[in-house]
Amino acid sequence: MSLALGRAGVTLGFIAALWGVLSMLVGIATHNRRYLRVGLWCAAGVLGGAVLAVGAMEWALLTDDFTVSYVAEHSSTETPFPFDVATLWAALEGSILLWVLVLAGFIALTAHRFRHRIDDPLVGWAMVTLFVVATFFFFLVIGPAAPFGSFDPPLGYDGPGPNPLLQEHILMAFHPPMLYLGYVGFTVPFAFAIGALVTGRLGEGWLLETRRWTLVAWAFLTAGIILGAWWAYEVLGWGGYWGWDPVENASLLPWLTGTAYLHSVIVQERRGMLRVWNLSLLCATFALTILGTFITRSGVLESVHAFTTSNIGPALLAFFALIVVVSVGLIGWRGDLLRSTGSIESPMSREGSFLVNNVLFAALAFTVLLGTVFPLVVEAFTGDRISVGSPFFNRMSAPIGLALLVLMAIAPVLPWRRASGELLAHRLVWPAAAGTATLVLAVAVGARGVAPLVGFALGGFALGTAVRQLVLSVRRQGIGGLFGRSSGGMVVHIGVVFIAVALAASQAYVQQTELRLIEGQTATFDGHTFTYVGTNVVLEPNREVTQVLVEVDGAGPYAPGVSRFDFGSQQVGTPSVRVTPTVDIALSVLALPEAPGEPATIRVTVQPLIVWLWIGGGVMVVGTLMAMSGGGRRRRGAPSPEDVASTAPATQASGADD
Repeated sequence: MSLALGRAGVTLGFIAALWGVLSMLVGIATHNRRYLRVGLWCAAGVLGGAVLAVGAMEWALLTDDFTVSYVAEHSSTETPFPFDVATLWAALEGSILLWVLVLAGFIALTAHRFRHRIDDPLVGWAMVTLFVVATFFFFLVIGPAAPFGSFDPPLGYDGPGPNPLLQEHILMAFHPPMLYLGYVGFTVPFAFAIGALVTGRLGEGWLLETRRWTLVAWAFLTAGIILGAWWAYEVLGWGGYWGWDPVENASLLPWLTGTAYLHSVIVQERRGMLRVWNLSLLCATFALTILGTFITRSGVLESVHAFTTSNIGPALLAFFALIVVVSVGLIGWRGDLLRSTGSIESPMSREGSFLVNNVLFAALAFTVLLGTVFPLVVEAFTGDRISVGSPFFNRMSAPIGLALLVLMAIAPVLPWRRASGELLAHRLVWPAAAGTATLVLAVAVGARGVAPLVGFALGGFALGTAVRQLVLSVRRQGIGGLFGRSSGGMVVHIGVVFIAVALAASQAYVQQTELRLIEGQTATFDGHTFTYVGTNVVLEPNREVTQVLVEVDGAGPYAPGVSRFDFGSQQVGTPSVRVTPTVDIALSVLALPEAPGEPATIRVTVQPLIVWLWIGGGVMVVGTLMAMSGGGRRRRGAPSPEDVASTAPATQASGADD
């Protein structure tokens, strides 16, 4: 039954997506509302097919229907809840099926949102683009990534279950779906960008249609990346949270270009500038999601996150190439219409700072892309396998990150068009004081080293600017001033500052050692005491966990362990982390006692301010939600209160500003 329903759902979705493309094209060409409405109804068929297929697969997973090849290869009767549900995205074919479901949901929402504007060619071409993307992904689940193959299980057959690493933490149930919602969500603004290019309506109207869609996708992608770092920190046991792994980079790349777009789009809405930038950034963001899918699912790169080698790679690479060719061709074709109606009058202006911001984000994205795909290029031409490690990425990204912190501190206080040095100095007094106070505090508590101290000072500087802007908004508008694009953006900046400071502290002052202890023995490291209490064995339906009980500073015991799963010979470490607002102490087992009375070997990793990574990520998501609510956009050309103040003499500006 699951096989029949799943195949029926995939077939229905593919036919509906293809029919949607044809109906919308005919309707646009003939101005026939009947065909256009049929095209809109095809969105319901796409969603219905995706829901039916995913529902059939989840039912097969939950009922251990091993006649479905995907279930036989990746599930087990002993896989506990919710990991049996999450098995859907634990392997290649199921992950593409989840992608299809998320894409179908966005298509249906778009069709519903614009159902009263079906005669608008911009909406029509956007729907054509969405249906084309859906047709491609349904083709994948019909052909090279078909999840509904049949299997004849022998009597008593039980599958191997998901990869043991994917059964170690509850975040496995949330991290991939969040990433997919972010990845796929960028399809909607990309579709409207293509629609604007095809129709030649390259003003600011299409931007307004897609602003919230872009923010939603960006928020989900941000949450997905943060949850992924948290998952790595809690599960992999190496004491880190970001290793510049190719698959990690694949999620970061569209986030970088998407972030650049969210900044530069403000300039186009306000001044009619950076049109080519914005279209290029949107197209690049969507293209990078496809490239990231290729890197993750083709097996071309080795990674703890990547799926096994498959024949899906050539199709994804061809689709990526098609997106790049079409996007570049359309932008080139519409070159005359993309000329800006304004110009940057001074580098000391809001638009000038946004342009520099775009350049820095583009440079960082290029650096990450180069380090990620360079091994592929070398292997393609020479056959040699090489890797680009963390030192390259850290060395190249650190200066750009510090420069972005400087921009975060200065850009929000700059007026449009131009600013005087006197006005800028006046607006930066309190942020500069905050940066200085942060530096003094860091030195007072023992922080040393030029790079981290510069990071702390700039973080305080940027934090001071964000808080200043929020205070001004509340003074002008009351509590409602906390909502809207500007204030929400400042809250996002506060989250970024938390993450930047946590990154600087945890990387500069991390301490790690290995302790070899016998039961009852105590050791001291980095001012903390560690006492080996004993061992404990926990039996679960799908695994046996041998824990090493350790007291940290007299508290606990904490229980890092080693998990042995019923299927396969792989042993998976299960770290245990003591979390405080100031420092994390992560414990992982390197070697269990070979016999009673024998020593256990434990890795101890001490890192300050780790918890502020997760808090910062949460603040960024909350800030994005605040940016999507309230705070109506000012009409184009209308000055902000600070812009009004900037036209007055500095003494008058002081009173209006503060």
